[in-house]
Amino acid sequence: MRVTTHALGHAFDGLPSLFEGLSTTMEPGHVYALTGPSGSGKSTLLGILAGWIQPAMGSVRREGVEKVGWIFQNPHGVARRTALDHVSYAYLVEGVPRAEAEERGLTLLERFGLLESRAKQFRALSGGEAQRLMLARGIATSPDLLLVDEPTAQLDLRTAATASEALGKIATAGTIIVVATHDQRTKDACTDVIDLSAFNAAGVAA
Repeated sequence: MRVTTHALGHAFDGLPSLFEGLSTTMEPGHVYALTGPSGSGKSTLLGILAGWIQPAMGSVRREGVEKVGWIFQNPHGVARRTALDHVSYAYLVEGVPRAEAEERGLTLLERFGLLESRAKQFRALSGGEAQRLMLARGIATSPDLLLVDEPTAQLDLRTAATASEALGKIATAGTIIVVATHDQRTKDACTDVIDLSAFNAAGVAA
């Protein structure tokens, strides 16, 4: 399984290119930090990788990628459902018996520092807890490609730090993970970095 880009670039009609000449290969077991200043095309590139946006230049090849997951900036869940409900449900829909689904869910919550919050309703979680739960749920759904858009953008410094720390535990053998971020701590928690600011309008690494 892999995602390969070749001379990839994008521009919206009548506007300068966001980036050009991006060639890279992304594989499971890595967490790729997608960095660059505001307006450099981070969210656009996530959309291209997902197949939602057709690139203006170059190509994307997805090999063995059938299921794509997306974690947005604002955590969203069912207000009265518990943290454990949110992760165990992903296993239940796959046909896993409830007891096993909850056991797997507890293991995943522990991995993301949420075991003590397992019985909390979503509406009672702090911002940092909710975002970590989104990361846990994203892994529970077992996507081939997991795209994470600015996971700390709506958090204060302290809670952002807990979410960034959780990213260090998100790498998994069966999933390619790409995280768009402007947060240095989030960048440091990832295994690899793709910096869009390194590509100028001519498509040459700066």
